[in-house]
Amino acid sequence: MHATPSSEAGRNHVPAPIPESRALRLWVVLSRAFTSVEAHARADFARHGLTPAEFGALEVLHHKGPLLLGELQKKILVSSGGTTYVIDRLAQRGLVARKRSTSDRRASYVELTNSGTALMTEIFPLHEQVIERALSGIPDCEKETLARMLRQLGLEAARLPVEAPEVSTAGGDLQG
Repeated sequence: MHATPSSEAGRNHVPAPIPESRALRLWVVLSRAFTSVEAHARADFARHGLTPAEFGALEVLHHKGPLLLGELQKKILVSSGGTTYVIDRLAQRGLVARKRSTSDRRASYVELTNSGTALMTEIFPLHEQVIERALSGIPDCEKETLARMLRQLGLEAARLPVEAPEVSTAGGDLQG
């Protein structure tokens, strides 16, 4: 058998030790859990012909009522341009409508149409069942505790400045 360059290189590779950091382990576990649960949610959105952002916008409007476009953008965590695109698509499908503010002509509200309300009334309980099933591995008595801990984690992480450590070039010049 003839050795290829990649197989020769593989024989010389010494794997780096796996870090024992609890924080890194928690990050991996959180990421994998989120990915698994999100797959169920994405499949549910797709079954109804919606993207996650579209479903998010419809869900917020269904539960909060009409909102200024900027308020909606903050709640669905999509850029302002992305929110406009999502609302345009939902409006083309007749699920939402824009209404000009009577007090500020520059502002517009977004609200569900009758079709949007009917859709969310039909699919939201089904979506809730999908999420309940995806989270069924956690006993109900522990879900509130986990939610509280994750909320605390998210708030603390958001409070910290986002920084990246300096990259060491000890191994040589990375710029070539």
